[in-house]
Amino acid sequence: MELALLVLALAAAAADWAAVAKGWKRTEYFAKPAVMVFLFVWLYAGTRLQGGLLWFGLGILFSLAGDALLMAQERFFLAGLIAFLLAHIAYIIGFSYNAAPLGFWDIALGFILALAATRILGRLVSALKSKGAPQLILPVRIYGLIISVMLFMAMRTLAQPTWEAGASILVSAGAFLFYISDLILAWNKFVSPIKNGRLLNITAYHLGQIALIVGVAMQFGWTLKSFSAV
Repeated sequence: MELALLVLALAAAAADWAAVAKGWKRTEYFAKPAVMVFLFVWLYAGTRLQGGLLWFGLGILFSLAGDALLMAQERFFLAGLIAFLLAHIAYIIGFSYNAAPLGFWDIALGFILALAATRILGRLVSALKSKGAPQLILPVRIYGLIISVMLFMAMRTLAQPTWEAGASILVSAGAFLFYISDLILAWNKFVSPIKNGRLLNITAYHLGQIALIVGVAMQFGWTLKSFSAV
């Protein structure tokens, strides 16, 4: 049963990608939230959200709220941003469970991510100023900071001996794709249009969320043997 739910999440994601590519709005309104619904039910069915997994479950629900708000009218953009901000905070708390002390890898990684975030946010802030949207500068800066911390917390698992290699690779790749999806969305909206930007955004978003959640389920809840149970 659990594997079927994960397959349904992937199928809903593929349906949403097709809907974005073809401009099928009605399909998109159903398929996009369906991905997160199936992903949440899959995680709950296999783990009961025990321990740190509770925060990842909350992150999925906040992401679902963000999806719904961003599909609504433009005036709900800020509310959607706040929903995803809460999702990233929930993921950060989840990654903090039993985390190892900071080491050299963490310091080097943090420096690289901070440098990248500074450059990206500088470009976005300049674009917001030129577009006459100064009210969004602070929310975008806060969001950029939080998602960078989320990416840092996910990628630092690569050097933590308590994390299984497969799980750490999945959560790191998933967090990176989530980061890239938000970068594409912001760049496409505030800086300049990207060819097939919406499709690239939603594809990276869904693959990122699914990889991240499967990774944490492997680490905290399941083993690969669980995927054989249908």
